[in-house]
Amino acid sequence: MKRKALALTLGLLLTLATFTGCGTQTKKAAVGTDTTKSKAVTITYAIWDSNQEKGLRTIADEFEKENSNIKIKIQVTGWADYWTALEAGATGGSLPDTFWMHSNEIYKYASNDQLMNLNDRIKASKKIEMDKFPSGLKSIYNYKSNQYAIPKDYDTIALWYNKTMFDKAGITYPNDKWTWTDLEKTAKKLTKADGSQYGILTPLHNQEGYYNFVYQNGGTIITKDKKSGYDDPKTVEAMKYYVNFVKDGLSPKEFGDAERATDMQSGKCAMGFFGSWNLSGFSSNDYMKKNFDVAVLPSSNNGGRATIFNGLGNAIAKGTKHPDESFKWIEYLSSKEGQTRQAQLGVAISAYDGTADAWVASNKTFNVKVFIDMVKYAQIRPYSNTTGVWEDKAYEVLKGAFTGEKTVEQACTDAAAVMNKSLVQEK
Repeated sequence: MKRKALALTLGLLLTLATFTGCGTQTKKAAVGTDTTKSKAVTITYAIWDSNQEKGLRTIADEFEKENSNIKIKIQVTGWADYWTALEAGATGGSLPDTFWMHSNEIYKYASNDQLMNLNDRIKASKKIEMDKFPSGLKSIYNYKSNQYAIPKDYDTIALWYNKTMFDKAGITYPNDKWTWTDLEKTAKKLTKADGSQYGILTPLHNQEGYYNFVYQNGGTIITKDKKSGYDDPKTVEAMKYYVNFVKDGLSPKEFGDAERATDMQSGKCAMGFFGSWNLSGFSSNDYMKKNFDVAVLPSSNNGGRATIFNGLGNAIAKGTKHPDESFKWIEYLSSKEGQTRQAQLGVAISAYDGTADAWVASNKTFNVKVFIDMVKYAQIRPYSNTTGVWEDKAYEVLKGAFTGEKTVEQACTDAAAVMNKSLVQEK
């Protein structure tokens, strides 16, 4: 999901109010302190996905039964407002006790000494096995050899398609043999001339959109030596293919997350690209349950395969008033037991090795195994120390390609320029 800078609204101010009072800096208790006989405390846990709240609440209730002195208060805030609130909390010394962290933002909070260094606590823990988590995800949340968050889950991107529309058109469902050519031909067949139905949805979206095509085509977003890959010929070629769906009238012009979901759930678009984290929401939508299924992403015409791979981390505020209780909660979420429960409840694909099958078994509505099948050729979501900055700037200049105000070549050149300007400042 892309990060947006939004002004504080009244609703956000109310959200900030719920964050206060839980992050004041106090003297740390010793690692491993016994909290079973201490006074009951409430630990705040901030997240941005309301679809995961129900399952996490179940996990929190189970945790509370075993730890009667600890209460978990889950705070849900939308993606954009979440980061605005978190930044305000960091500035004002009122971060939540525990909260989700993302690859776009970890550097900012770790380098500014806002997160608890978990090294000693992880080493002393009998429940956390760091070797059971994907190395790529561990690295994201490790800064200067210190672990500042523990992987919570991972996700990949797949092709969702409307079975009913395919059936009516007499078209075979997508499969692992599909290429870009198959995708384009099918999108044309499923697009109605009167504009009532589009064959596909290719919005201005990176993780759930063009990033996947760039890497399938052998392009890149950021090079190993921290330079933009938007002006790479392979990247430009993939972007042209992706944007052409809009240019040719096979996809509507969409720029917002809410609009993307509505396009699928209202029957406006026959196909679309969405991450595994949408499973809970799609499974609770009657239209999606009745009409949709999911398949692996098509390969490029040269056989290149890729799906963007990412994962969240569970972090603890350095200034929490309850360091031991906060770690006990995160420790449980990171344990084999906690990770298995997350998968069994269908909350997300747990990051702990061996729990993916439980997530697949949690959903009988869709063919969700495809999200796991694609891991073997998954591409880690591109990131650097200033990802949030250059991604936002890239969005601004790439928009012109989707609206027709710029050629794809010019938009990619502009994106490379603003991205490189940001990357230079990291050195």
